Amino acid sequence: MTKAKTGNEFRPNDFIVYPAHGVGRITAVEEQEIAGISMELFVISFEKDKMTLRVPTAKATSVGMRSLSSPDIVEKALDTLKGRARVKKAMWSRRAQEYEQKINSGDLISIAEVVRDLHRNDDQREQSYSERQLYEAALERLTREVAAVDGVEEASAQSKIDAVLEARAAAA
Repeated sequence: MTKAKTGNEFRPNDFIVYPAHGVGRITAVEEQEIAGISMELFVISFEKDKMTLRVPTAKATSVGMRSLSSPDIVEKALDTLKGRARVKKAMWSRRAQEYEQKINSGDLISIAEVVRDLHRNDDQREQSYSERQLYEAALERLTREVAAVDGVEEASAQSKIDAVLEARAAAA
């Protein structure tokens, strides 16, 4: 995993990963008075979601905020996609909970596992609505981080991921 940064090592314009929301960009560090206490906050913008989040600098690492994955972690995540889907025989509600936890962990390899396990080829049965929702959420998080790490548009990152998934289908 990448080296965890302490709150004051993040700088404005850095891309970060916030576990529950994915890739965002620190737009500023500001002082705000909240309940009579002066706090230093990271202002994080999530462009795609049109959302701004403020995180106390002292709490950044404890809430799981981290810098982008290294290129080797991205490669490991893409290798994970090449693997065989591992679908447990548990009830769907239990599996859905586990997938949700993996997506919200912010860990790129766990997110890649969800994409791998829920990916359907054209010749396979249709996904249920909830399966498709989880798959799309995981795929979006994976795509955004791959794009940010590679410094490319999301469409290019999506093509890269699709190529890996298609190669897996062809090999099966």
